[in-house]
Amino acid sequence: MPYDAPQAGQERTLPFVRGVPYSVRRASSIFNRPQEKGWPSLASDKDKTSRTRTDGKTRPFSLLLDRPAAIVKSPLNMEIRMHKDFLNVLAVDDVISRLLDFAPLPAERRSLADLAAGSVVAETLIAPEDLPPANRSGMDGYAVRAADLFGASEFNPVWLDCVGEIAIDRPPCFTLEAGQCAAIVTGGHLPDGADAVIMVEHTKPFGAGVIEMRRSVAPGEYVMFKGEDATAGQPLLTAGTLLRAQEIGLLAAVGMMEVPVIRRPRVSLLSTGDELVPPGTRPEPGQIRDVNTSALAAMIAPHAEVTAFGIAPDRLEPLKAALDEALQGKNGTPADVVFLSGGSSIGVRDLTLEALQSLGDTEILCHGVALSPGKPLILARCRQTLVWGLPGQVASAQVVMLILGLPFLRHLAGHSLAALRDGKTQNGTAFDQRRWPSRPAMLSRNIASRQGREDYVRVRLDIPENPGELPRAVPVPGLSGLLRTLLDAEGVIRIPARLEGLEAGTTVETLLFDKG
Repeated sequence: MPYDAPQAGQERTLPFVRGVPYSVRRASSIFNRPQEKGWPSLASDKDKTSRTRTDGKTRPFSLLLDRPAAIVKSPLNMEIRMHKDFLNVLAVDDVISRLLDFAPLPAERRSLADLAAGSVVAETLIAPEDLPPANRSGMDGYAVRAADLFGASEFNPVWLDCVGEIAIDRPPCFTLEAGQCAAIVTGGHLPDGADAVIMVEHTKPFGAGVIEMRRSVAPGEYVMFKGEDATAGQPLLTAGTLLRAQEIGLLAAVGMMEVPVIRRPRVSLLSTGDELVPPGTRPEPGQIRDVNTSALAAMIAPHAEVTAFGIAPDRLEPLKAALDEALQGKNGTPADVVFLSGGSSIGVRDLTLEALQSLGDTEILCHGVALSPGKPLILARCRQTLVWGLPGQVASAQVVMLILGLPFLRHLAGHSLAALRDGKTQNGTAFDQRRWPSRPAMLSRNIASRQGREDYVRVRLDIPENPGELPRAVPVPGLSGLLRTLLDAEGVIRIPARLEGLEAGTTVETLLFDKG
């Protein structure tokens, strides 16, 4: 139903027809807006890709959407505020550049018992002692002088006198002379004079304390030398080291009970939507259970301290209050990051931008990213906290979290420092996908894409019978509101923005979902 565009500052009645799709009503609001000075009526344009001003200048149609909205009323006198802030889509690299403007979090000291894999060392640690503290055996066998076994073999054995047994908990108090050996267990301290260990499998008692040696050994064979793991007074772990179980074990081995690490991010989670109910509630018609809080919390937990702040309705004041509470964080400790799911697209009820701006001290960094799924992303700096407005669709929210959200949390936790330290990445950032868990595969069929955006296609991996062949990456089709597309997939493959698709048979890198 056509209607005349209102003059500036006026309100008009938009016929409200029950059952008319929202997209049709929204299109009506776009193509019948108040006419701006210098622009012809859009409703009469035949070419919607660009418009020509009365002064002859042209402007892409996509730029016309960022204009003031009209306020219309239905016959029931219900005011409907049509959308004002349309997507200003940024390239993924531009979004990452803005995220990298946030510095890693400050250091804190954590006890050895509280250290988690994935923490990053904040300053270089100096070894307090040698590790091992003395030369130790790496095998059960006999401590020997390597020169005594020169040329030994099964057909030309050498016989040595066994002068003692070395217990693992008592260092030897004798020196090994030429022609002698000593029985030793794994971890036992080598006696002075010994420089190698022969495995017990290559020996045989000959009688009267004589041992038959059936193999030659090289100096240092099966010996763990003093200070080989750590040397007292020398760097143990440098700043930027990413702690794994291995590094945490090293810290325990030298008795370092407290370690300076980059603080883990504090994250608040908030879902929005009048249709959402908690998972433990039976949904009424028109309602659905809140999936994103549970799923996103599971993704975030290995990388940050996460607190859920429930569900906010699609009304401005309650949403502002919920956002304010999420920003204040758990126990009044401000959150470093707030992830809000839902309310990031361009619908009438998507109030996230308005709520953020009304809180004050807010800078909108992004509203829209050239990423599929996940285009309607909001990034805003609010009170020094980065607020993410994620799409409400479950697949979109999880893909954005995988590609941008989790790398950002790792960046805050110091992983970009670790990347620079290792020198294994071009940009030295946690966003470098070459550092992520991945697996090469062969694409099973052609996939089309839209040039100018990055597509992340969910795939499953079919393992071939021939061990020498790559797995087949089989696309898992489906809408972004379906969980099944995630359940059946083992990861995603990236189609760069410069391409219009990938051909079957292309070798692709599958970015793997975390298997826990």
